Amino acid sequence: QVQLVESGGGSVQAGGSLRLSCAASGSIFSINAMGWYRQAPGKQRELVATITGGGSTNYADSVKGRFTISRDNAKNTVYLQMNSMKPEDTAVYYCNARLLLSGESFLKNYWGQGTQVTVSS
Repeated sequence: QVQLVESGGGSVQAGGSLRLSCAASGSIFSINAMGWYRQAPGKQRELVATITGGGSTNYADSVKGRFTISRDNAKNTVYLQMNSMKPEDTAVYYCNARLLLSGESFLKNYWGQGTQVTVSS
């Protein structure tokens, strides 16, 4: 029904940058919020950043000023530009979309498969 396909993960040295992308496809009627979450080994999944259809953003305190979330509504795609990266940013990053499928009446959450981001010191 719905696929969230992430790309852009990889390895980078501390202070470097990476850009993640996530494209949603399928029988989508509309997308409400989109966002990025991450999960480090032995830790719970945590919010990184979210963005509404109107462009309002929300960031975790740990990434404010370093990460920027953006969205292309025409392409059903969300991006995460990560700058000044730190070793503690190392995690699997997951894309999330809260959306309405064609023919359905309720918003549902969908997740991507995750992409590994590793920051070395």
